[in-house]
Amino acid sequence: MYHPTTRVLALLELLQAHGQVSGRELASRLGVNPRTLRRYVARLEELGIPVATEQGRHGGYTLVPGYKLPPLMFTDEEALALSVGLLAARAVGLDHRAPGVAGAQAKLERVMPSTLRERLRAADESVALDLPRQVASPDPATLAVLASAAQQRRRVAFDYVPAQAAPSAREVDLYGLAYRAGCWYAVGHCHLRRGLRTFRVDRVRRARVLASSFERPQRFDTLGHLTLGLATLPRAHAVELLLRCDLDTARRQVFPALGVLEPAPGGVRLSAQADDLGAFARELSRLPFGFAIVRPAGLRRALRAHARELVRRAEP
Repeated sequence: MYHPTTRVLALLELLQAHGQVSGRELASRLGVNPRTLRRYVARLEELGIPVATEQGRHGGYTLVPGYKLPPLMFTDEEALALSVGLLAARAVGLDHRAPGVAGAQAKLERVMPSTLRERLRAADESVALDLPRQVASPDPATLAVLASAAQQRRRVAFDYVPAQAAPSAREVDLYGLAYRAGCWYAVGHCHLRRGLRTFRVDRVRRARVLASSFERPQRFDTLGHLTLGLATLPRAHAVELLLRCDLDTARRQVFPALGVLEPAPGGVRLSAQADDLGAFARELSRLPFGFAIVRPAGLRRALRAHARELVRRAEP
């Protein structure tokens, strides 16, 4: 069971987050009866937190307008989660063009008790995250607009500027955003191309939310679609291998972005695209099972060259 003090703090958080809330809804969320709820409200008032009560059908409880809330209260676990979250935000490029991350940390440190503030700084100085190296930095304001459009199921309009093509005006029903291989991507139905498309967020300009709404496909896997799209993107070399293992083993050992895995007679077929056969060969050399190269022949030469280099390095 929750301690009454925990429920009083939960009541304060509900009033902070939702403004005016009916007594029935508050009692339901806290799991108490109306009489107990009134005791909790009285307890907040005893602590110097003014709560306004409005009677009637549309009445409820709300914090008195203009009241300055007390400092934020976090547990040690919550403080650590915030610290790691801010570190991750830096790693994925959210502090490149706007001081949002630094500003958020400064505000948190200003309102935290000294003990938690020290824990926040300790995590910031001692925790390291092995995330993909940032390749491109999106405009944080653009990222926020796209995320809002996806969450609200509202169509978004923007100008898209590809690396090697003419800019174009797009209207897209965004299903979600994902960070992969150092870049932010947005995935959704493009009305210009009349199909599912993926957009690099750093190439989006003048994004704005429109009034039109849409229905998102159920259980749409944004990151899964993005990973598959990157793995099958046409490149200089089409690669096909037969892996001498079962499908579950292949999925554990092969990075999803490397290619597409599917069952095949004698093992698992790996279909992929590659610009650098040497890099692809180095990736294959770490696999703990055998494989046969179906195509291209250049991959066999690249693998032999890599093997000779490994032998050379091992010589005394």
